[in-house]
Amino acid sequence: MQYSHKLSDAVHVLAYVQIGAGWDRSSKQIATSIEANPSVVRRLMAQLVKGGLLTSHPGMVQPALARPASAISLLDIYRVVDSPVLLHVDEKTNPQCPVGGNIQATLNEVYDGIQQAAEASMAAVSLQQIIDGIVDRAKARKMMA
Repeated sequence: MQYSHKLSDAVHVLAYVQIGAGWDRSSKQIATSIEANPSVVRRLMAQLVKGGLLTSHPGMVQPALARPASAISLLDIYRVVDSPVLLHVDEKTNPQCPVGGNIQATLNEVYDGIQQAAEASMAAVSLQQIIDGIVDRAKARKMMA
């Protein structure tokens, strides 16, 4: 099964930009943190800028959140960087079969409920909550070392 890291990586970029205010915030350095290619990070950052979540100025390595982290939800980030639909129904089934002819509508109803529940959960989580979790874990790891 194939899955996307775009949401995770986008959250990583935004958290790095916010937490690392005094750090090197170049796409190359952020890519080192994500363990990705800098060009992938640049494309992702461009999406975040276009989506109104990140600000960036050409020729300057000073990306910043476009609004407070507490005002950016996980759903906001998801909608900017990932497919708006979590689950997809196979559209090519045999309409003459009792299962194939009815599974699409049945699964679409189920999937719509799952989509709504997932979006409601994502809307309830702010980027600030995620940042706080990262910072708390980093502090705890430092204490343990």
